[in-house]
Amino acid sequence: MSGAERRAQVLAIAAEEFAEHGLHGASTEAIAREAGITQAYVFRMFGTKKALFLELVRAAFDRVSEAMREAGGEKSGLDALSAMGAEYYDLLADRTSLLLQLQGFAACGDPEVKDAVRTCFARMWSTAEDGTGLDPVAVKAFLAFGMLLNAGAALDVDQVDEVWAEGVRTRVQPGLFRHITSETNR
Repeated sequence: MSGAERRAQVLAIAAEEFAEHGLHGASTEAIAREAGITQAYVFRMFGTKKALFLELVRAAFDRVSEAMREAGGEKSGLDALSAMGAEYYDLLADRTSLLLQLQGFAACGDPEVKDAVRTCFARMWSTAEDGTGLDPVAVKAFLAFGMLLNAGAALDVDQVDEVWAEGVRTRVQPGLFRHITSETNR
């Protein structure tokens, strides 16, 4: 296996481990064992457990921001926001990536993690704001809806047959945020 292939393998294994157990609960020993390498080799590749975690959290946020940017494309306003929302909903299928984002938020008691997650969230905010041209209140509502979808994915709401779970699964429809503006939010 080439160095790049080994690194990709370890990242995939570590993503599952950190998504399930978080920064402090994840085991680099378990990651190494599953990859068939030594724990020392994991540290040689990534430096520290926290550095490996941050790389994965940043990548999880970047996937969402990039997908939103691509979905918005040349559109603007509510059309762009609708396209971004549809793409975001489709990204819910990648539960590991969403759990990594949530684990990033959960580890924000660590100043280095907090700075990294703030930077990632700021990029996601800018992607929505710059890609739509909408005011901050609409962007806030959109991202808040997205965070609820993340929580729903973490809770496996697709497996729950109850009214509240159906509500969480509701797709973002075009025009949902039309009435949410700084003017209407006074």
